[in-house]
Formats: sequence, C-alpha cells, structure tokens
Amino acid sequence: MGTLGSPTPVAEERDNSRLIIVSAVIVVIGTMLALAFVLREPPKKVVPPNPYIAQLKLSDFKMSAAENFIGATVSYIDGTITNTGDKTVTRVMVQVNFLDSIGQLAQREELPLRLFRNTGAYNEPVDLNVAPLLPGTSEPFRLTFDSISAQWNHQYPDIRITDVTVK
Repeated sequence: MGTLGSPTPVAEERDNSRLIIVSAVIVVIGTMLALAFVLREPPKKVVPPNPYIAQLKLSDFKMSAAENFIGATVSYIDGTITNTGDKTVTRVMVQVNFLDSIGQLAQREELPLRLFRNTGAYNEPVDLNVAPLLPGTSEPFRLTFDSISAQWNHQYPDIRITDVTVK
C-alpha cells in the first residue's frame, strides 16, 4: 500500500484509438472501391453508322421562325430528303449543330426527321414510320426547334444524318 506522498502504480492502458481510426478508414476505402467496381457502367459499344445513310441526301434548306400561342419563338428548318437507294426508309435521325460567331458549337440537337405532308386543311410534320420514304423519291421535311442558343451566329446549321432505319 502506498502512502499519501507516493502514487500507487497504475497499469497503463494501451491507446487503441489510432488502430480503430486506421481500421475504419481502410474499411471505408475498401467499400468505396468495391462499390465503384460493381456500379461502374459497362463500356459503350461503338455502333458503326448504317451504310444506307449514304443513300439519303438532304437539300434545299430554308429557315423560318414563328411565334407560338404563348408568345415564344419556334424555329423551323425545311428542306428536301431524297432516297436514292432501293429500300423504304421508316426512321431518320439527324444531328443539327448551331455554331457561334467564332465557329464553335453553340448548340447541338439530335432529333427525328419528319416529312412535311398535307394531312387535310394544312401541311404538318409526320413521322416516317407513319409515312415512309419510298425508294427513289424525294419528300419535303421539317425540323422544329423550341429554342436556339442566343450565341448562335444565325447562319445555316450543319445538318447530318446520324441513324436510319429501313425495311
């Protein structure tokens, strides 16, 4: 037994806090790596463009704009598509690139091409799956844009066919 002046020897406790923190960090990092591995997206397959795209020609572009019923400006690109091939086209996707004043991309739109048909009292755009483009024919088309970037240089955009479905 000790006296008042001399302390009683106490068994020193070992400090485990560093070991616990290091273990927790290792578990968290391991869990994050496992989740990243499991949840990663598979690489996208590069699908070559349909060779029938070469049989389709776009021409006679005309741009216009109109105000819709809520006062917003809607822009249109009208043109002609020609099917020089021997198959019926039931779907065409186009990419439209609007450039800015220094020739850089201001806006990119990918949308289906619609034929411009008279369906009664007036002309309206119709999907190609409803009114297919027959072999050896030319038809008017319309692309509609609800809004175009303010940076657009007001020149004709670059329009190219990106996908086509034939039967």
